[in-house]
Amino acid sequence: MKNDLSKMMCLDLYLSSLSHTEYQKIKQHLKATGNSQMPLMSWDISGQAYQRRIQVLQKKNDLSKLLDLAGKYNWNNSITEILANRDYEALVLTDVSQKIVWVNKGFSEMTGYSAKFALNRSPSFLSGPETSTIARKRIAEKLNEGMPFKEVIVNYRKNKDKYNCELNIFPLYGNEVTHYLALERQVG
Repeated sequence: MKNDLSKMMCLDLYLSSLSHTEYQKIKQHLKATGNSQMPLMSWDISGQAYQRRIQVLQKKNDLSKLLDLAGKYNWNNSITEILANRDYEALVLTDVSQKIVWVNKGFSEMTGYSAKFALNRSPSFLSGPETSTIARKRIAEKLNEGMPFKEVIVNYRKNKDKYNCELNIFPLYGNEVTHYLALERQVG
């Protein structure tokens, strides 16, 4: 029995490492056992792999939307390079007057606010009692410099829970800066 369990766990690990295409090639050779509806039974690896796939698809969707916007606004920035190898939960696109023109699905998941609510508002609606006025002033100064920067600020979710938000902000430009893209994630 112990040996069978070890074999199942090894198979689970192997299957979780396969791409969708690779899995499709071998799935007819697999024999289901037990009542599990998940293809993997050990340590919830299947659920973790599924979540990773969802995250990859969401990031591809985010990239696609931003590339469409880059074409519309004639940005010279490489959106692909901006997003490459950077962790983020939320994306917030503002115009030069700092009004939100687009947020990704991760923004709603992180903050509790819908995209519809956020549109045409300043990101400052996420501020609250413990949001540093010094940090807000520093962000405004860095936006005026027109260079990418990183800052951590205390924000508040719709349910009033506070969180530390790391912002990676990139000015987007054609002949001049037209928008700012913030890659945001909860830290600490």
